[in-house]
Amino acid sequence: MLNLIQHGTKTDRPGLLIVHGLYGSARNWGVIAKRLSDARQVIAVDMRNHGLSPWYDTHSYPDLADDLAGVLQDLDGPFDVLGHSMGGKASMVLALTRPELVNRLIVADIAPVTYTHTQIQYIDAMKAVDLSDVEKRSDVAEQLEGLVDDPTLISFFTQSLDIKEKKWRLNLDVLAAEMPNILSFPDMTGKHYGGPALFLSGADSEYVKREYHNEIKSLFPKAQFAKIPGAGHWLHAEKPREFEAAIRTWLG
Repeated sequence: MLNLIQHGTKTDRPGLLIVHGLYGSARNWGVIAKRLSDARQVIAVDMRNHGLSPWYDTHSYPDLADDLAGVLQDLDGPFDVLGHSMGGKASMVLALTRPELVNRLIVADIAPVTYTHTQIQYIDAMKAVDLSDVEKRSDVAEQLEGLVDDPTLISFFTQSLDIKEKKWRLNLDVLAAEMPNILSFPDMTGKHYGGPALFLSGADSEYVKREYHNEIKSLFPKAQFAKIPGAGHWLHAEKPREFEAAIRTWLG
């Protein structure tokens, strides 16, 4: 069972399940989740091989979607589901395979396609950090400065540190081995999700190109598209207020 962080209590509105991206955790979404919980119950999950959830030898999207289905069954779904990046792909597979568990779908800055870039360099950077003498997150941030080019990502990565145990709360070896699965998207021929779906992306991001819209529409015929100006792939971290407002408007 995945680790959950609950914000707020049940209301007469559908609950919202938040699914983080690669190298993330439920904690990364704490501020946005707490703010959105003023109107509905919000549940943020740690995906497998991340945070406080169990570690497994696989990290495919059918596996991730099955994990989410188990969570929603225990929560007496359906829920609205919001997924970012890797979490967006997992949420899409969930909606396509278990549509009865998904009331509405929000996909943040990702498309149901295979990407050619890799994220392996960040695993290499985290593995290169000497954790033996660290006493605080800033000690690790200093080591990552010469290895990671984006200061925002350094802060993001260090949230997955267990300082007391001096280890990463990320199954780095499995995530590295499963990187081809993480970058890909499974064949969903013959499936579609008929519920409302919002594909919300950063205007400065290249993850949801216009040429992907036909593929998105074939799987999610009610898909709507929106962009947040001045935001890139990490749109919820770069423009949190605008991101929150877009989610509120669409769910409302």
